Amino acid sequence: MSNSVTVKAPPTHAPMTQFSVAKGELVVGGISLTRLAARVGRTPFYAYDRGLLTQRVSELRTALPREVRLHYAMKANPMPALVCHMAKLVDGIDVASAGELKVALDAGADPGEISFAGPGKQDAELQQSVAAGILVNLESFREIAPLVAASVALGLPARVAVRVNPDFELKSSGMKMGGGPKQFGVDAEQVPQLLAEIGRAGLAFEGFHLFAGSQNLKAEAIVEAQRKSFELALRLAEHAPAPVKFLNLGGGFGIPYFPGEQRLELAPIGDNLAALVAEAARKLPQAQLVIELGRYLVGEAGIYVCRVIDKKVSRGHTYLVTDGGLHHHLSASGNFGQVIRKNYPVAIGNRMGDAATENYSVVGPLCTPLDLLGEKINLPQVQPGDLVVIHQSGAYGASASPTGFLGHPEIIEILT
Repeated sequence: MSNSVTVKAPPTHAPMTQFSVAKGELVVGGISLTRLAARVGRTPFYAYDRGLLTQRVSELRTALPREVRLHYAMKANPMPALVCHMAKLVDGIDVASAGELKVALDAGADPGEISFAGPGKQDAELQQSVAAGILVNLESFREIAPLVAASVALGLPARVAVRVNPDFELKSSGMKMGGGPKQFGVDAEQVPQLLAEIGRAGLAFEGFHLFAGSQNLKAEAIVEAQRKSFELALRLAEHAPAPVKFLNLGGGFGIPYFPGEQRLELAPIGDNLAALVAEAARKLPQAQLVIELGRYLVGEAGIYVCRVIDKKVSRGHTYLVTDGGLHHHLSASGNFGQVIRKNYPVAIGNRMGDAATENYSVVGPLCTPLDLLGEKINLPQVQPGDLVVIHQSGAYGASASPTGFLGHPEIIEILT
């Protein structure tokens, strides 16, 4: 007999429909969850569905103008097998470290279509970038000298663009990356001076990178930011030492996690980009327009799976104690930038057909109250051994989590 309280409460997360269900089980990459768990050998693990990854890129290709190039920001998920798959689907890869650069090159990405952004690039990383022939997005005046030194030492051109910290932000974004004082990029008002120094240093200038924010579900906000970014790039291009060949308008496309959130509408964004492509053909005739996306490409294609170890009642509330936790999935615990903690979409992957009649909190094995994967959520009746699934886990999962915390086993990642 269950000690849980039967409840009828509103949903605690956005609806998830991207994965199919067969015989009461979630199906990932054509494989039932219990069989997949047996194949992996142990829980917890992340599973990414390559079919969903391919489908998402295809949807974007259909919605956006064919002239717009699509880059994968691999900071969202740098798993090597996944990057290999994405490198075949997109036009370029954006990296944020020399470590990510190695993964991208190993995946077969064209160095000519790899760009490197991030504050605090070390001199050795800048030299590696020049040696690899990739595009470096300058984020400070300091980066010029080591790039010149690397170019002279290697006898190779140092390809650069300027990452601009715009004088506006992406409205309604989950994380603001531009506007106001920021560690990212060069303030727009300082860019003309930087462009002059790039010209004097003899670096191979190619264009601009503007990224105003991320995790946005409002098409009108993204359209406004793209338009403002384009207009800013036009003004800055007047000071450039060479014609603009590369114009990265950033991304910001969000995915739904929480109650009431709806998937982003692509049609208005596509229409706006079509207008920008036409305008660029007149005003920046050598420029390729680029959209850089990470979470939007991979986030919905991944799940995190852990197993219920114990079902524990404490003063009238039932806890599902699992073998997973914040050490593997910091984002789901609410400790990766959330101001107010909200639940990621949680399901019992081997009981998908059962009614959600019970109320539980899902926790991990760590000795901290922060180890909370789902708080007071409605689920079917659960028993030890059942498989807890956290949806929307394809981005900022394993690589964004403190996996060494308290010495638990390393997380497994698979691509199905």
